[in-house]
Amino acid sequence: MMVGLAAMLAIPGGAAIAKAKDDWKAATPSGAPVDCVQINAIRETRVRDDRTIDFYMNGKQVYRNVLPQSCSQLGFEKAFSYETSLSKLCSVDIITVLYQGGGGPRRGASCGLGQFQPITGAPR
Repeated sequence: MMVGLAAMLAIPGGAAIAKAKDDWKAATPSGAPVDCVQINAIRETRVRDDRTIDFYMNGKQVYRNVLPQSCSQLGFEKAFSYETSLSKLCSVDIITVLYQGGGGPRRGASCGLGQFQPITGAPR
């Protein structure tokens, strides 16, 4: 089982936090969406909210995946897992929210992925 985790961003100052929290929305599409990405090329993921995950790839490419449905607690927990028998993660695959806490991670909601849209301007 592969696990994608996203780090939380902490910036001092109320206005700075609000601005940084929404910086990810300024990213723009930079090509046609694709159905799959190579798992071994995923460097890190950033969960943006209950429907949006940015996949940072080797070679500086970033793909945004907007889930077709909201995935309960994904934006709060910012952690998910996926299982696949292929070397690719695809729009037909399911992710599962991971709850962090005492006793180790627990499984939460399972949700389908959308297409992977290449983007530019995604913050780190």
